[in-house]
Amino acid sequence: MGQFSYIAVLVACLVGSGWLEFALRTRVLKRWRRLLLVIVMVVPLFMVWDAYAIAQGHWTFNPQLITDIRVIANIPLDEILFFITIPIAAILGFEAVRAARPSWWRS
Repeated sequence: MGQFSYIAVLVACLVGSGWLEFALRTRVLKRWRRLLLVIVMVVPLFMVWDAYAIAQGHWTFNPQLITDIRVIANIPLDEILFFITIPIAAILGFEAVRAARPSWWRS
């Protein structure tokens, strides 16, 4: 898998949570404006944090496991895709739990 390992993990996260949209009708993708708002709020925050950590040498990325396409402030494209993918997977999971629990348990 090599350079696409990071992206393969992100695809697995989306596949692993994406089916919930259809199986449990979470309607996360139907409410795309709300999802986009979350992503717009999360991505810049984590990009700043990541850029700082990379610049300080707190962490690095193995060039054998990423595409090594650097975008902004030396942040790999794979990492930016992580900041988009994981919130989507988390929201899908959260909404799936809300959709699956009994109506008497809802607040």
